[in-house]
Amino acid sequence: MKILDWYIIKRYLGTFTVMLLLFIPIGIMIDLSEKVGKMIEQEAPTSEIVIYYINFTFYFANLLFPIFLFLSIIWFTSKLANNTEITAILSSGVPYTRFLRPYIVGAALVAIMAFVMGMFIVPSASKGYKEFYYKYLKKGKQDRETTNLYNQINDNDYIYVSSFDPRNKIGYNFTLEHFEGEQLIYKISARNIRWIEKDSTYRLSSYIKRKIGETDDILQKESRLDTVFSFNLDDLTPVSYIAETKNLFELNKFIEKERKKGSSNINTYLLVKYKRWGLPVSAFILTIIAVAVSSKKKRGGMGINLALGIALAFIFIFFDRIFGTMAEQSGFSPLLAAALPNILFGILAIYLLNNAKQ
Repeated sequence: MKILDWYIIKRYLGTFTVMLLLFIPIGIMIDLSEKVGKMIEQEAPTSEIVIYYINFTFYFANLLFPIFLFLSIIWFTSKLANNTEITAILSSGVPYTRFLRPYIVGAALVAIMAFVMGMFIVPSASKGYKEFYYKYLKKGKQDRETTNLYNQINDNDYIYVSSFDPRNKIGYNFTLEHFEGEQLIYKISARNIRWIEKDSTYRLSSYIKRKIGETDDILQKESRLDTVFSFNLDDLTPVSYIAETKNLFELNKFIEKERKKGSSNINTYLLVKYKRWGLPVSAFILTIIAVAVSSKKKRGGMGINLALGIALAFIFIFFDRIFGTMAEQSGFSPLLAAALPNILFGILAIYLLNNAKQ
């Protein structure tokens, strides 16, 4: 049986690799045909375009991972079924679960690859992909909120700006309030706050500091003041895709920091985290479903299996998007949103597997 195990594992990994090599260039060509005019119009450098499509390769492969995996397994398993190889294996007394073992081994290898890529490689690729997208393809469109920004930067300090220019790093109508317990100790306000990179300082215009006294307040005024703060002005309004650009360890620290600050986007960040953990699990679930669907020889041949596989893969992605949107825009649990597609398809996998055994 070891020879057969190696045969199936090689076909599993080989077909999955070929599927990636076939569809990724197609995806690149479609994307390039749609965006080449914008790239020329915005005079995007060739070197940045090349790097963009390197990042696009990893981003695209990770995004459509369920479809690639599902179709590759259905493809080569249907060929085995059509050649009556599976019938011969099972009729020789091999249990269906034993026949499924090399598929599970293949799924484990793919799951490890998906874990490493999703946690460490894809975040870096996502950052490059998104930065190029907003710099050249969506130039002028904001990738973050820029008005009425409020943030708690630590246990005692709160900052606010009425508007923020991320390109020039300027915040307008700046306010910082320092509390000890529930008591306001002092308040700093300025017409604007600007980051001076060469000096690594913040420059405040029309600076006013009001220190709250027991009987009277103490005012300090300056037309301009250069000072340092413990916060980063960019933290006021992180880009909408910030969580996608952080690796496993960076994301955990970032989420903990945002949780302490009471960030309103915490559900979005948690959803990204849980989806990364859920992707390797989906490799096993989709493998079992694909084998159960395609291991029987059907009158319609491979075409029926592929059509069913495409439909199920898109339903999986549809559920993933629907539950993700619910978590981002409502109080729906991010953990449940990330887990539900795997739970629903896990139940389907058990049902189809029991049916295939019969």
